[in-house]
Amino acid sequence: MILYFSGCGNSAFVANELARLTGDRLRLLDIADDNPSWQLDADEALGIVCPVYSWDVPRVVNDYLKRLKTNRRPSYLYLVCTCGDSVGNTVESFAKFTASLGWTLRFAHSFIMPETYVNLKSFKLDTPESERRKIAAVRQALPLVAERIMRREVRFEVVKGKLPWFNTHITNALFYKLLITDKKFRVNSQCVSCGICEKGCPLHNITMIDGRPHWHGNCINCMSCYHHCPKNAIHFGNATQGKGQYYFGRRSDV
Repeated sequence: MILYFSGCGNSAFVANELARLTGDRLRLLDIADDNPSWQLDADEALGIVCPVYSWDVPRVVNDYLKRLKTNRRPSYLYLVCTCGDSVGNTVESFAKFTASLGWTLRFAHSFIMPETYVNLKSFKLDTPESERRKIAAVRQALPLVAERIMRREVRFEVVKGKLPWFNTHITNALFYKLLITDKKFRVNSQCVSCGICEKGCPLHNITMIDGRPHWHGNCINCMSCYHHCPKNAIHFGNATQGKGQYYFGRRSDV
């Protein structure tokens, strides 16, 4: 079974491709489910596919797995994560977390995908050329990764980048404390009240009130609402102004 979490589609694409190549069952990880429960077949592998947020697995994913009830321990646990450039000590952090659940992480792989986090002024989308190059590299690598999973290899293949421990344990904590907020989201007059932002929010944090989206404080800055808005009417303060939008399968430049 593959459980996946995705905001802008990069991890959804990887999860769907892995499910197709391995023949494993695929399930969307519903963050809002307070009592998730899945039945694992005998000797069935469990894969977690998700983006990396500030050099670690998103906290909402770990929180979900804490609540998850299964009929047996996964016989083979693996993590496949997507990132803009590097994952730091994500694997070590996730292995320690899953060990607390009684699970043993056997395999991990990171895929470098197009950038989606543009909430800081210096952060930008990939160029169209870089975007195409990254996706092409992932498509090429996916069959080998799927083969290694099916062989149940024990290996960790990730790009850690510079200062991996510091980024996962220090920068990540500061990221959540200082930068994760939905108070900076605003919507301009281009909004057509389509509700796509509400439907696409993986945390169900947006509701439409009087035809306009309202955020309710339970946000992880996945930027799904910003990137999926068909009119580019949603912005995060001034940081996203003029940066364009991307989600897997669609790009819009300003």
